[in-house]
Amino acid sequence: MTYSDAIIQRLTGLCTEKNITINKLATLSGITQSTVDNLMKGKTKNPKLKTLHKLAVGLNMTVSELLDFPEMNETVFEDE
Repeated sequence: MTYSDAIIQRLTGLCTEKNITINKLATLSGITQSTVDNLMKGKTKNPKLKTLHKLAVGLNMTVSELLDFPEMNETVFEDE
């Protein structure tokens, strides 16, 4: 698993949990849909902290909460 894969998995799960689309997440986060699409398609391999912060705010959580999930904490990433 790569870092990008873990972020995609986390965002997909959170959107499902909150019953919102990825496009709605972009709107709630104040991020362009193309930026979120690039992230979700794996084109953006290492998102900026500023982007992660905006996504967290859009999901009504902190960056710490966004990044605190088993795959992030327990995985040795292939792209390290």
